[in-house]
Amino acid sequence: MKMKREDIRNIAIIAHVDHGKTTLVDELLKQSGTFRANQEVAERVMDSNDIERERGITILAKNTAIFYKDTKINIIDTPGHADFGGEVERVLKMVNGVVLVVDAYEGVMPQTKFVLGKALALDLKVIVCINKIDRAEARPHEVIDEILELFMDLDASDEQLDCPFIFASARNGYAMAEIDDPRENMTPLFESILENIPAPEGDPDADTQVLISTIDYNDYVGRIGVGKVDNGQIRVNQEVMLVNAHDESKLKRVRITKLYEFDGLNKVEVQEANIGSIVAISGIADIHIGDTLCSLENPVPIIFQKISEPTLAMDFIVNDSPLAGKEGKYVTSRHIRDRLYRELNTDVSLRVEDNEGTENSYKVSGRGELHLSVLIENMRREGYEFAVSKAEVLFHLDERGKKLEPIEMAYIDVPDEFTGTVIQKLSQRKGELIGMSPLNGNYTRLQFSIPSRGLIGYRGEFLTDTKGNGIINTTFEAYEEYKGEIQYRKQGSLIAYEAGVAVTFGLYGAQERGVLFIGAGEKVYAGMIVGQNARAEDMDVNVCKTKHLTNTRSSGADDSLKLVTPKVLSLEEALDYIDTDELLEVTPKSLRLRKKELDSTKRYRQKRN
Repeated sequence: MKMKREDIRNIAIIAHVDHGKTTLVDELLKQSGTFRANQEVAERVMDSNDIERERGITILAKNTAIFYKDTKINIIDTPGHADFGGEVERVLKMVNGVVLVVDAYEGVMPQTKFVLGKALALDLKVIVCINKIDRAEARPHEVIDEILELFMDLDASDEQLDCPFIFASARNGYAMAEIDDPRENMTPLFESILENIPAPEGDPDADTQVLISTIDYNDYVGRIGVGKVDNGQIRVNQEVMLVNAHDESKLKRVRITKLYEFDGLNKVEVQEANIGSIVAISGIADIHIGDTLCSLENPVPIIFQKISEPTLAMDFIVNDSPLAGKEGKYVTSRHIRDRLYRELNTDVSLRVEDNEGTENSYKVSGRGELHLSVLIENMRREGYEFAVSKAEVLFHLDERGKKLEPIEMAYIDVPDEFTGTVIQKLSQRKGELIGMSPLNGNYTRLQFSIPSRGLIGYRGEFLTDTKGNGIINTTFEAYEEYKGEIQYRKQGSLIAYEAGVAVTFGLYGAQERGVLFIGAGEKVYAGMIVGQNARAEDMDVNVCKTKHLTNTRSSGADDSLKLVTPKVLSLEEALDYIDTDELLEVTPKSLRLRKKELDSTKRYRQKRN
């Protein structure tokens, strides 16, 4: 018989990127008394990995738990970026309700629609939290209308439409049930969670069923499965059957060696857990997302939503440049292959396959450029050295054999003076303008339907065109018919003609041809890209060229030559810049752009053919 566990609530915090989910979780942790009064607590304490802290984004869903009035509230902080949507889709299976956070100024954004759609499809209860209410330009009343319109667009039921609204400033630590209430603390949000989010229910006397929704990984204990106890109970040393609704061949007896529940930011060992508890289980080597742990007598898997397929792929290749192996700790194909396949332990949206016919190249597919660039950045920090190709979209074929490609919705907020430039550039990249609406403060919101290919390499150009003031957000829409060829880059590259060290005299001659990416004293090799040509074709330049000495000229005569500061590309800019015949060489210390074919004569022949 099903019963409710009134002492537990399971919720996920969902929102568009940068609307304040992680800061909100910080405040809930602080005000629930999770930390000692004198404890030093980092800002955005849930963003535990370095890249998350630096970029201010959440990449992996995180679990935490707080206590409020004898009720344990399990909270999952989810990512807001479209590239990590796979994380959001899975964790919603563990919860009974969501807190939808919306910025009081920005209002409804593309990811707001994506995450809310997923929550409504699973029939979860929603609490809307309008955050950043302290912003000078906040417009809460208009944002409420936008949110209700979004609910209607997503065909919400009358019951779902009747959701509570909370007004908050996570940064200042207060929430209000009504906009004019006193601004004191987070109590109104805690109360709303207890009142509106249903308690988890299940049958405590039924056979065990635990659905694994996330995987954590730790070098000491290996894979850790995180999931909710749907029925029965689970105990340490219990023998269970591992099954999967999408893979009938999976049927394996395993033993529960360690069981944890969450308390604040820690995992606490427990001997048993009952219905509604969110638990972490270690000691099962090949546990995967979507697996169900069941009793031996009645192994019935829980249906699990398949994860969205990747839309972009790039090749990860063993570095074979003349400077290979000088800066990296792990450089062989075995190292790179092991690391890529290990990433699959925790990242469900990623695919890795060996490229046929080559031992040293692996095709890695993901949900977007950000998704793949975070993996590249993590690997270089761990000491890996490798090269990557330009990201390319994954095409599908329909029943008639027609080529289909992924189409995205791009929402662009841009100062009015730059709208013309943005519309022109995106139209050249096969974008179709669908909507245009004015925003506060001389900004316009443009909505484009555009092939994913059209956005590859655009972000850097977009920031330049809008002088850093534009915001672009994209979300995957559907596969549609191929839209035709797109020309990515108007300019060619400046390519080093010989190996050596770049010197001022050689660079001075080269900088008249375009924009340089390197400065004096840097090692170069033939075929390495040292800058961007002002013209459409590639050009070989000799940046190692020194001035010949004569009787009347001293070697110090070129000290007076002034070099323009080189444009140093970040990882994202470099991935955006490279063309299909180029590679990005990635090492822990350097990012170098190069041609796939380093020999200029062979390159010339290939082009001619």
